Amino acid sequence: MLYEWLAPLGDEFQLFNLFNYITFRVGGALMTSLIICFIFGPRMINALRARQGKGQPIREDGPEGHIIKKAGTPTMGGLMILFAVVVSTLLWGNLHSPFLWTVFFVTVGFGAIGFYDDYLKVSRQSHKGFSGKIRLFLEFLIAAIAVWVLTTAFPQQGDFATGLAIPLLKNFTINLGVFFIPFGCLVVVGTANAVNLTDGLDGLAIVPVMIACMSLAFIAYLVGNAIFSNYLGVPFVPGSAEVTIFLGAIIGASLGFLWFNAPPAMVFMGDTGSLALGGALGVTAVATKHEIVLAIIGGLFVLEAVSVIVQVASFKLTGKRVFRMAPIHHHFEKKGWQEPTIVIRFWIIAIILALIGLSTLKLR
Repeated sequence: MLYEWLAPLGDEFQLFNLFNYITFRVGGALMTSLIICFIFGPRMINALRARQGKGQPIREDGPEGHIIKKAGTPTMGGLMILFAVVVSTLLWGNLHSPFLWTVFFVTVGFGAIGFYDDYLKVSRQSHKGFSGKIRLFLEFLIAAIAVWVLTTAFPQQGDFATGLAIPLLKNFTINLGVFFIPFGCLVVVGTANAVNLTDGLDGLAIVPVMIACMSLAFIAYLVGNAIFSNYLGVPFVPGSAEVTIFLGAIIGASLGFLWFNAPPAMVFMGDTGSLALGGALGVTAVATKHEIVLAIIGGLFVLEAVSVIVQVASFKLTGKRVFRMAPIHHHFEKKGWQEPTIVIRFWIIAIILALIGLSTLKLR
């Protein structure tokens, strides 16, 4: 709304011309969401603790000490993130941007699914939420609508709209045709659930999410600029740079949430936050034509998801487990690693993978 109100005044008042610069609005969105979390975070945590009583149910078959250390900690902290992101985006974003609304739709939609799942877990005091099949159906439905909009309503039409960009190859895409929609859905839903699996230790998921958001914000800004995209040989997606406002808001909200989620956590983000943030990463990658690069930047999330798939497949086929416990961060806990050690080392891995992913912008 600030953009809508103040940017037109740039011709009369030079100060307001700042609102025409995406970089300025990204900074504004980041700081706004961060301040919102700092102001309203303690109140939201107290309200969640009062309503939830025993807090998030802790798996009895989980790593030793989790029941003692984490019992009573409230969940649904993702509401803090979503509230800050929504307010900040509405203030600083260009509300005429279809890209912005598409990412907004997926994030809020996946957050709503996660919220209902968290609600059932807390109300039943069970780590099981609602039907996994129904949950996946709703996720794929939301993702399908978003991907369909991205392939039909935006400026990139023809083969480019359904094309898959290949890293390291300049101005080259593989046209997936009608298969692009199911592929895009897999990217969005897969990323959301991979982030959800990663969210098992205090601060483990939120920092890699911030790292991925920073990387994708940089990519979105470049592919939305004709000069930069042409220079780098990456797909030019007109209007996609507006997504950086949304990602900036997520980064600020995530920083604010980390203040309360740092070990020992005062609140967990729950499925409310992890599904919403993962969905945002996935749909941004689809919108900017960097789906494969997301698999590199978000390689930590991929590793967590693959560890679960391998564990389940191995147990069903052979009756044996590959890891002591899945996802893989619990495997290292079982091996005796301390929680802060696991978290910080996984952060380092996330940074390295992000740098590798960003290097593909130039190595073409």
